[in-house]
Amino acid sequence: MVVTMNKIFKVDAFTNKKFGGSPAAVCFLNEPADEKWMQSIAREMNLSETAFLVPQRNGYDLRWFTPTVEVDLCGHATLASAHVLYETGNVNSGETIIFHTKSGYLQAQKNGEWIELDFPALTEEPVTLLPPISMALGVTAVYAGMNKFDYLIEVESEKIVRAMKPDFNILRALPYRGVIVTAKSDMPEYDFVSRFFAPSCGIDEDPVTGSTHCCLAPYWSKKLGKSTFMAYQASDRGGVLRLELKGDRVLIGGQAVTVLRGELV
Repeated sequence: MVVTMNKIFKVDAFTNKKFGGSPAAVCFLNEPADEKWMQSIAREMNLSETAFLVPQRNGYDLRWFTPTVEVDLCGHATLASAHVLYETGNVNSGETIIFHTKSGYLQAQKNGEWIELDFPALTEEPVTLLPPISMALGVTAVYAGMNKFDYLIEVESEKIVRAMKPDFNILRALPYRGVIVTAKSDMPEYDFVSRFFAPSCGIDEDPVTGSTHCCLAPYWSKKLGKSTFMAYQASDRGGVLRLELKGDRVLIGGQAVTVLRGELV
Protein backbone atom coordinates (compact mmCIF):
# COMPACT_ATOMS: atom_id res chain seq x y z
CA MET A 1 0.00 0.00 0.00
CA VAL A 2 1.52 3.30 -1.10
CA VAL A 3 0.99 5.93 1.56
CA THR A 4 -1.07 9.00 0.82
CA MET A 5 0.03 12.18 2.51
CA ASN A 6 -0.91 13.52 5.95
CA LYS A 7 -0.51 10.08 7.51
CA ILE A 8 1.33 9.49 10.78
CA PHE A 9 3.11 6.38 12.02
CA LYS A 10 4.73 5.35 15.27
CA VAL A 11 7.79 3.15 14.83
CA ASP A 12 10.11 1.45 17.32
CA ALA A 13 13.62 1.82 15.87
CA PHE A 14 16.83 -0.13 16.50
CA THR A 15 14.87 -3.19 17.57
CA ASN A 16 13.04 -6.12 15.97
CA LYS A 17 10.44 -6.31 18.76
CA LYS A 18 7.51 -4.01 19.46
CA PHE A 19 7.87 -1.76 22.51
CA GLY A 20 11.66 -1.97 22.50
CA GLY A 21 14.26 0.28 20.94
CA SER A 22 13.56 3.97 20.42
CA PRO A 23 10.05 5.12 19.44
CA ALA A 24 9.63 7.84 16.82
CA ALA A 25 6.68 9.37 15.02
CA VAL A 26 6.86 9.76 11.23
CA CYS A 27 4.55 12.29 9.52
CA PHE A 28 4.02 12.33 5.73
CA LEU A 29 3.08 15.77 4.41
CA ASN A 30 1.98 17.03 0.99
CA GLU A 31 4.06 20.18 1.31
CA PRO A 32 6.33 21.95 3.81
CA ALA A 33 4.52 22.89 7.00
CA ASP A 34 4.79 25.77 9.44
CA GLU A 35 7.49 25.20 12.06
CA LYS A 36 5.18 26.07 14.94
CA TRP A 37 2.68 23.49 13.71
CA MET A 38 5.37 20.80 13.42
CA GLN A 39 6.63 21.65 16.90
CA SER A 40 3.05 21.33 18.20
CA ILE A 41 2.69 17.90 16.58
CA ALA A 42 6.00 16.80 18.13
CA ARG A 43 4.82 18.03 21.52
CA GLU A 44 1.54 16.15 21.03
CA MET A 45 3.39 12.93 20.14
CA ASN A 46 5.65 13.45 23.19
CA LEU A 47 8.37 11.15 21.84
CA SER A 48 12.07 11.88 21.74
CA GLU A 49 11.73 12.72 18.04
CA THR A 50 9.03 13.24 15.45
CA ALA A 51 10.11 13.19 11.78
CA PHE A 52 8.39 15.16 9.00
CA LEU A 53 8.73 13.94 5.41
CA VAL A 54 7.88 15.94 2.28
CA PRO A 55 8.44 14.23 -1.09
CA GLN A 56 10.87 15.73 -3.60
CA ARG A 57 11.63 14.61 -7.15
CA ASN A 58 14.87 12.94 -6.05
CA GLY A 59 14.05 12.04 -2.45
CA TYR A 60 12.46 13.51 0.65
CA ASP A 61 12.90 16.60 2.76
CA LEU A 62 13.33 15.40 6.34
CA ARG A 63 13.17 17.41 9.56
CA TRP A 64 13.24 16.24 13.17
CA PHE A 65 11.62 17.76 16.27
CA THR A 66 11.79 16.80 19.94
CA PRO A 67 8.84 17.89 22.11
CA THR A 68 10.66 21.22 22.68
CA VAL A 69 13.11 21.98 19.81
CA GLU A 70 14.10 21.16 16.24
CA VAL A 71 17.35 19.18 15.98
CA ASP A 72 19.98 19.07 13.24
CA LEU A 73 20.57 15.30 13.18
CA CYS A 74 18.61 12.27 14.39
CA GLY A 75 19.35 8.64 13.62
CA HIS A 76 16.43 6.68 15.02
CA ALA A 77 13.74 8.89 13.44
CA THR A 78 15.61 8.63 10.11
CA LEU A 79 15.64 4.85 10.44
CA ALA A 80 11.92 4.97 11.31
CA SER A 81 11.23 7.14 8.24
CA ALA A 82 13.10 4.77 5.93
CA HIS A 83 11.35 1.78 7.48
CA VAL A 84 7.91 3.26 6.75
CA LEU A 85 8.87 4.23 3.19
CA TYR A 86 10.00 0.66 2.46
CA GLU A 87 7.17 -1.03 4.37
CA THR A 88 4.43 0.92 2.58
CA GLY A 89 5.92 0.52 -0.89
CA ASN A 90 6.56 4.22 -1.39
CA VAL A 91 10.15 3.11 -2.05
CA ASN A 92 11.09 -0.28 -3.52
CA SER A 93 13.28 -2.46 -1.32
CA GLY A 94 16.22 -2.26 -3.75
CA GLU A 95 16.21 1.54 -3.95
CA THR A 96 18.39 3.94 -1.99
CA ILE A 97 16.47 6.71 -0.21
CA ILE A 98 17.89 10.24 -0.31
CA PHE A 99 16.96 12.56 2.56
CA HIS A 100 17.57 16.31 2.37
CA THR A 101 18.26 17.54 5.92
CA LYS A 102 19.92 20.26 7.98
CA SER A 103 22.95 17.95 8.11
CA GLY A 104 23.13 17.61 4.33
CA TYR A 105 22.25 14.58 2.21
CA LEU A 106 21.63 11.37 4.17
CA GLN A 107 21.02 7.98 2.59
CA ALA A 108 19.21 4.82 3.63
CA GLN A 109 19.44 1.39 2.00
CA LYS A 110 17.51 -1.77 2.88
CA ASN A 111 19.65 -4.90 3.38
CA GLY A 112 17.51 -7.89 4.30
CA GLU A 113 15.83 -7.25 7.65
CA TRP A 114 18.16 -4.35 8.35
CA ILE A 115 18.24 -0.76 7.08
CA GLU A 116 21.61 0.94 6.74
CA LEU A 117 21.94 4.71 7.20
CA ASP A 118 24.88 6.66 5.73
CA PHE A 119 25.69 9.47 8.20
CA PRO A 120 28.62 11.88 8.69
CA ALA A 121 31.27 10.93 11.25
CA LEU A 122 31.34 13.41 14.16
CA THR A 123 34.75 13.04 15.75
CA GLU A 124 35.39 14.50 19.19
CA GLU A 125 38.31 16.46 20.62
CA PRO A 126 39.66 15.96 24.17
CA VAL A 127 38.37 18.44 26.74
CA THR A 128 38.58 19.00 30.47
CA LEU A 129 35.38 17.74 32.02
CA LEU A 130 33.44 20.60 33.60
CA PRO A 131 32.66 20.14 37.32
CA PRO A 132 28.88 20.49 36.80
CA ILE A 133 28.90 17.50 34.42
CA SER A 134 30.92 15.34 36.83
CA MET A 135 28.53 16.33 39.60
CA ALA A 136 25.46 15.61 37.47
CA LEU A 137 26.65 12.20 36.28
CA GLY A 138 28.22 11.02 39.53
CA VAL A 139 30.95 9.07 37.71
CA THR A 140 34.71 9.29 37.19
CA ALA A 141 35.68 9.80 33.55
CA VAL A 142 38.42 7.72 31.93
CA TYR A 143 38.23 10.17 29.01
CA ALA A 144 36.24 13.29 28.14
CA GLY A 145 35.79 14.79 24.69
CA MET A 146 33.37 16.97 22.77
CA ASN A 147 32.12 17.25 19.19
CA LYS A 148 29.81 19.83 17.59
CA PHE A 149 26.76 18.46 19.44
CA ASP A 150 27.66 16.52 22.58
CA TYR A 151 30.08 15.63 25.33
CA LEU A 152 31.54 12.11 25.10
CA ILE A 153 32.60 10.46 28.34
CA GLU A 154 34.17 7.02 28.69
CA VAL A 155 33.89 5.31 32.07
CA GLU A 156 35.65 2.25 33.42
CA SER A 157 32.96 -0.39 32.98
CA GLU A 158 29.59 -1.31 31.53
CA LYS A 159 28.33 -1.75 35.09
CA ILE A 160 28.94 1.95 35.75
CA VAL A 161 27.11 2.94 32.54
CA ARG A 162 24.07 0.88 33.46
CA ALA A 163 23.95 2.04 37.10
CA MET A 164 24.09 5.79 36.43
CA LYS A 165 21.33 8.01 37.81
CA PRO A 166 22.14 11.51 36.52
CA ASP A 167 20.88 14.77 37.98
CA PHE A 168 18.87 16.01 35.00
CA ASN A 169 18.28 19.43 36.52
CA ILE A 170 22.00 20.16 36.31
CA LEU A 171 22.35 18.71 32.79
CA ARG A 172 19.32 20.70 31.61
CA ALA A 173 21.15 23.97 32.22
CA LEU A 174 24.21 23.07 30.11
CA PRO A 175 24.54 24.83 26.72
CA TYR A 176 24.84 21.82 24.36
CA ARG A 177 22.69 19.01 23.09
CA GLY A 178 23.64 16.22 25.46
CA VAL A 179 26.10 13.87 27.13
CA ILE A 180 27.13 10.44 25.80
CA VAL A 181 28.49 7.98 28.38
CA THR A 182 30.18 4.83 27.08
CA ALA A 183 32.30 1.82 28.09
CA LYS A 184 33.64 -1.36 26.57
CA SER A 185 30.97 -4.05 26.66
CA ASP A 186 31.06 -6.99 29.06
CA MET A 187 28.81 -8.91 26.64
CA PRO A 188 30.73 -10.88 23.99
CA GLU A 189 28.20 -10.05 21.25
CA TYR A 190 28.81 -6.28 21.57
CA ASP A 191 31.93 -4.13 21.32
CA PHE A 192 30.72 -1.23 23.47
CA VAL A 193 27.68 0.10 25.30
CA SER A 194 26.41 3.64 25.81
CA ARG A 195 23.66 5.84 27.21
CA PHE A 196 22.65 9.33 26.08
CA PHE A 197 21.20 12.17 28.16
CA ALA A 198 19.75 15.30 26.51
CA PRO A 199 17.47 17.12 28.97
CA SER A 200 18.23 20.51 27.38
CA CYS A 201 16.35 19.20 24.30
CA GLY A 202 13.42 17.92 26.35
CA ILE A 203 14.73 14.30 26.52
CA ASP A 204 16.13 13.21 29.88
CA GLU A 205 17.37 9.93 28.40
CA ASP A 206 17.01 8.91 24.76
CA PRO A 207 16.27 5.17 24.47
CA VAL A 208 18.48 4.61 21.38
CA THR A 209 20.35 7.35 19.54
CA GLY A 210 21.70 6.83 16.03
CA SER A 211 23.48 10.18 15.80
CA THR A 212 25.62 9.60 18.92
CA HIS A 213 27.12 6.59 17.16
CA CYS A 214 28.51 8.96 14.53
CA CYS A 215 30.89 9.92 17.35
CA LEU A 216 31.12 6.55 19.11
CA ALA A 217 32.19 4.63 15.99
CA PRO A 218 35.31 6.72 15.26
CA TYR A 219 36.11 6.93 18.98
CA TRP A 220 36.03 3.16 19.51
CA SER A 221 37.80 2.60 16.20
CA LYS A 222 40.82 4.41 17.65
CA LYS A 223 40.53 2.48 20.92
CA LEU A 224 39.97 -0.99 19.50
CA GLY A 225 41.79 -0.77 16.17
CA LYS A 226 38.83 -1.92 14.06
CA SER A 227 36.18 -0.36 11.84
CA THR A 228 33.09 -2.56 12.30
CA PHE A 229 31.13 -2.88 15.54
CA MET A 230 28.02 -4.20 17.21
CA ALA A 231 26.83 -1.69 19.79
CA TYR A 232 24.19 -1.73 22.50
CA GLN A 233 22.50 1.34 23.98
CA ALA A 234 21.72 0.37 27.56
CA SER A 235 18.56 2.35 28.27
CA ASP A 236 15.53 0.68 29.86
CA ARG A 237 14.16 -0.15 26.39
CA GLY A 238 17.58 -0.96 24.90
CA GLY A 239 18.64 -1.07 21.28
CA VAL A 240 21.11 -2.74 18.91
CA LEU A 241 23.18 -0.97 16.23
CA ARG A 242 25.46 -2.43 13.57
CA LEU A 243 28.20 0.06 12.66
CA GLU A 244 30.92 0.54 10.07
CA LEU A 245 33.35 3.45 9.92
CA LYS A 246 34.22 4.32 6.30
CA GLY A 247 36.47 7.38 6.15
CA ASP A 248 34.45 10.40 7.19
CA ARG A 249 31.14 8.48 7.12
CA VAL A 250 29.50 6.06 9.54
CA LEU A 251 27.15 3.36 8.28
CA ILE A 252 24.52 2.73 10.95
CA GLY A 253 22.45 -0.43 10.62
CA GLY A 254 19.26 -1.09 12.50
CA GLN A 255 15.89 -2.81 12.43
CA ALA A 256 12.48 -1.27 13.08
CA VAL A 257 8.86 -2.23 13.80
CA THR A 258 5.68 -0.23 13.11
CA VAL A 259 3.34 -0.09 16.12
CA LEU A 260 0.74 2.51 15.09
CA ARG A 261 -0.78 4.01 11.92
CA GLY A 262 -3.02 7.09 11.90
CA GLU A 263 -4.13 10.21 10.05
CA LEU A 264 -3.44 13.87 10.78
CA VAL A 265 -6.67 15.90 10.81
